Order: sequence, then C-alpha cells, then structure tokens
Amino acid sequence: MCLAIPLKIVEINGKEAIGERSGIKRKIRLDFIENPKIGEYVIVHAGFAIERMNPEQAEESIKAAEEVENELSRL
Repeated sequence: MCLAIPLKIVEINGKEAIGERSGIKRKIRLDFIENPKIGEYVIVHAGFAIERMNPEQAEESIKAAEEVENELSRL
C-alpha cells in the first residue's frame, strides 16, 4: 500500500526541497508544484510533492497520524 503524507516545506533548492513533519526532515521533489514557497504544506507521495494543502487541513492530518503512531507504539 502506498501512502501520501503532508510535509511542510522548510528549504528549497530549485526543484528539490526539504519537507518536515514532527521534527523529521525528508528530501522531496517539487516538479509538480508551481512557485513553491517555504512554509507551505504539500502532500508527498514517493518523494514527490503532488499537491498543496491548506495549513489547517495539513495540521489536522499530522495530528491524526501522530495519534495513530502513538497508539501503535503501545502495542
């Protein structure tokens, strides 16, 4: 199963960027996002930012993912 995750863009270098979620940073590609900006949230799938997300929606998704991760760590 493949999963897309929301990340916040914290660095941009051409078509490459660093996205962050909960203190974890990942390299991502920005080929599909026009005029990306630091601070924007994007949905990332297979290392590519595929769509912008509004901040409220992104933070809600991140919070839900963290809740699931916390519950799974208790098992």
